[in-house]
Amino acid sequence: MIKDFILPDIGEGVVECELVEWLVKEGDTVVEDQPIADVMTDKALVQIPAPFAGVVTKLYYAKGDIAKVHAPLYAVQIEAAVEIAGEESATEPAATTAKVTESVAATTANTSSSSSVSIEEFLLPDIGEGIVECELVEWLVSEGDWVEEDQPIADVMTDKALVQIPAIKAGKIAKLHYRKGQLAKVHAPLFAIEVEQTASAPAATNTDTVSNAAPTAQTVNAEPARQGKALASPAVRRMARSLDIDLSQVPGTGKHGRVYKEDITRFQQGASNVSASSATQVKEAPAQATQASQTQVLTSTVTQRADTVEPIRGVKAVMARMMVESVSSIPHFTYCEEFDLTDLVALRESMKVKYSSDEVKLTMMPFFMKSMSLALSQFPVMNSQVNADCTELTYKARHNIGMAVDSKVGLLVPNIKDVQDKSILEVAAEITRLTQAARSGRVAPADLKDGTISISNIGALGGTVATPIINKPEVAIVALGKLQTLPRFNAKGEVEARQIMQVSWSGDHRVIDGGTIARFCNLWKQYLEQPQEMLLAMR
Repeated sequence: MIKDFILPDIGEGVVECELVEWLVKEGDTVVEDQPIADVMTDKALVQIPAPFAGVVTKLYYAKGDIAKVHAPLYAVQIEAAVEIAGEESATEPAATTAKVTESVAATTANTSSSSSVSIEEFLLPDIGEGIVECELVEWLVSEGDWVEEDQPIADVMTDKALVQIPAIKAGKIAKLHYRKGQLAKVHAPLFAIEVEQTASAPAATNTDTVSNAAPTAQTVNAEPARQGKALASPAVRRMARSLDIDLSQVPGTGKHGRVYKEDITRFQQGASNVSASSATQVKEAPAQATQASQTQVLTSTVTQRADTVEPIRGVKAVMARMMVESVSSIPHFTYCEEFDLTDLVALRESMKVKYSSDEVKLTMMPFFMKSMSLALSQFPVMNSQVNADCTELTYKARHNIGMAVDSKVGLLVPNIKDVQDKSILEVAAEITRLTQAARSGRVAPADLKDGTISISNIGALGGTVATPIINKPEVAIVALGKLQTLPRFNAKGEVEARQIMQVSWSGDHRVIDGGTIARFCNLWKQYLEQPQEMLLAMR
């Protein structure tokens, strides 16, 4: 049997995504859960797995095409046993749907014509990649709140990324089915919303429903396209709503009429520059002339630059909230120091050819992390965490050192677990893995949790000194400046070229004082400036 794979709802109101890469070709035999394609949404790169084993018979899109949610992505020929199992497994959802339909019908039949609201359950959509559950990170609304269509309702964390769930209808939140931190199930109710009924008449009988189905469909199809139904990304639809522009009226310049932000800007400028007399002439002209006139006006009036509005959401929105919370609740203080890394640079250069590979990149970072772990053993307060009301201080036994990574989905801070128990090469392998994962937007939630202290390598982008923001609930973070060749005096008073780096610490002044961070930094500096001291301190 040949079966079409339907592109699932990836969440957050996404109705389409770009086909980045096919991982198989027509004629290939695939197994269950084998990756089939990489697709790109507005938020992250998502990998689509195979739900069935079989032979791929058709790929419906070419690389770079825009794939539609709920439309076939590819076709696969499956075995008879899988087909039967699939049919049997489909009976339960069908029966459940029938029961829900009967229940809704009965409720509607018993509702008087004066009733104007109903309570609907929002089912957590399939977020893709075989994910069956996700963590409820944050509710963005409360029970009793009134929400608009597409308003963000909750942040959920999958194995791949942070996803924001929007409201598909306007109404009042009646029930939140999960608490913060719980695991929400895909295809199960996430929240209940009270929405207004579109009609006040009582529910019709089955016969009336069948007889009136065709006219109703004709009436709906005869209506003009409503705002947001054009081919456009969520960011473009939100921009159109913020400017009160009907997307269905905006000529799209993309493939298949896809509307971009630039199209909205041109449309807005064209509309503002059309004079009253021109508008009158357009109304009186035939349909074809109207379209040609509008196109000409739009083309001739695109002469000015316009501001671009872009919503802050997803990983960037979470980062923004965390940074604000950190700065507003933690009294930061900064401490800077200069490191002479000439000997460490020479040591690393002598080792990198032998020990570097595709799986391990022997950069300077493994040495920074391992030496920091050795120093943390002497100054455990630097590896501590304070509770919300600053009444308890927890000294963390594990040295889970985080590193800030500038990824395609925003700033991520994955951490290397248990650095105190790892060798420099083991730390290097973990850094390589997490860096590659972060830059592709595919960091697992476990790699982002439980960090105890963080490093920000601003020097990779050219900075020298910074004031980093503490990654709450940690109590310290350090920014590494770029490595510079600078003149310095040696012990004999002679000037020579040295490899110099500036480091900038930010500490939580509620639990760390200046003397503590200075002594800790001096020990860390000793390990890095004299690598032999670091080797002697290792266990």
